[in-house]
Amino acid sequence: MSSYQYKIYYPAQYQEQPDKKWPLILFLHGAGERGNNLELLKRQGLPAYLEGKEDFPFVVAYPQCPARAYWQVPLLNEWLEEVLTKVRADESRIYLTGISMGGYGTWHWAAANPDKFAAALPICGGGDPKQADKLTHLPIWAFHGVKDDIVPVEETLDMVEAVRALGGNVKQTIYPNLYHDSWTATYNDPEVYDWLLQHQKKEQ
Repeated sequence: MSSYQYKIYYPAQYQEQPDKKWPLILFLHGAGERGNNLELLKRQGLPAYLEGKEDFPFVVAYPQCPARAYWQVPLLNEWLEEVLTKVRADESRIYLTGISMGGYGTWHWAAANPDKFAAALPICGGGDPKQADKLTHLPIWAFHGVKDDIVPVEETLDMVEAVRALGGNVKQTIYPNLYHDSWTATYNDPEVYDWLLQHQKKEQ
């Protein structure tokens, strides 16, 4: 039994190419989608973007955090182990992203286990700048809206600055006119997915 209930998006070509290993995106939702109803996950973020799309060039797995809980790294690691038994994933191309509470989860999970991921896309979240030294070898592209009145943009800026100061491979997109929802613009940008696919985890 998984630590989290979850859904998996498979592109149409997944069944047609039984020998192919696919790049895998892990998506962590925000506080509003917590609970035990997987339909909530379709409301926003990457799952909303994927509605009706059959040709997305990734498999996407997205867990649901229980009500009143927050993302916990040990449980996420346990969940990922189960996901990897269910999908034909290219384990050198596992990408992590999340929004709001899931943006925090992205920063924290990436810092705890940077070797699991090929790249990370935290959106309108934040992390612990004291953990920046764990992130210097992970390609990161962070996003935030300047007018965010739920998670201050400084949460992203502080993390980017801390990682950059240590020589990390980090960049940021700060949207001058967006509020908390900076994820719709991000997930609708094809360059984001091109950037992910440019990154592959090096052999250990």
